[in-house]
Amino acid sequence: MSHRILFVCTGNTCRSPMAAALLHSKQLPGVEVKSAGVFAAEGSDASLHAKAVLQEKGIETEHRSSLLKKEDVEWATHIFAMTAGHKQLIIERFPDAKEKTFTLKEFVSGKQGDVSDPFGGSIETYRKTRDELEKLIDHLARKLGGEENGKDKTEISL
Repeated sequence: MSHRILFVCTGNTCRSPMAAALLHSKQLPGVEVKSAGVFAAEGSDASLHAKAVLQEKGIETEHRSSLLKKEDVEWATHIFAMTAGHKQLIIERFPDAKEKTFTLKEFVSGKQGDVSDPFGGSIETYRKTRDELEKLIDHLARKLGGEENGKDKTEISL
């Protein structure tokens, strides 16, 4: 089974590119990854702090921001928004995507919650968001790999 994962945040320079890079670094068979933003400018680099905190984990990323488009939504098998607000915007713009659009936290943990936005923050703020995303992506990778079945719902604290 192949999975085409689309991570979505606001400007596509911090959270969604970090999430995409973290998942991509796992090199999961049959998993493709992209990211976009609901209010992104086309072609911006990932933020310097986002790239720096990924490099601390040995992850290099080449990124250009992209505005969320119909083609992205149609391409994706799963759309993971960083916040409930992003999820709502995606569903308003692309009603057909409702069944495959989740916040990242609700998909991996079954609980509501947003991924904190590091935009404009210190390198430490970006590290906290990266660590938060890393935990979520680890659980997502297990879920996509089929390790978590219906009776084995590991509780994760977020």
